[in-house]
Amino acid sequence: MNIELPNLVNSTEFELKALLASKLYEREELSLGQAAKVAGLSKRAFIEILGNYDVSLFSESEEDIRADIANA
Repeated sequence: MNIELPNLVNSTEFELKALLASKLYEREELSLGQAAKVAGLSKRAFIEILGNYDVSLFSESEEDIRADIANA
């Protein structure tokens, strides 16, 4: 896939891939491993940069929280 961006965008290819991967992970469209691969990073490195894009590693849905409490 190729995306053409205006010259006004001052982001590197890595930054754009990491941003895309982070947001797709946040929307639960990609798993952690898939998102890390899109960004070109290991899972560990991807986890470390999620905060740069205001994305939590943890799901915040009510259902997930209830399941976590039930399994604690």
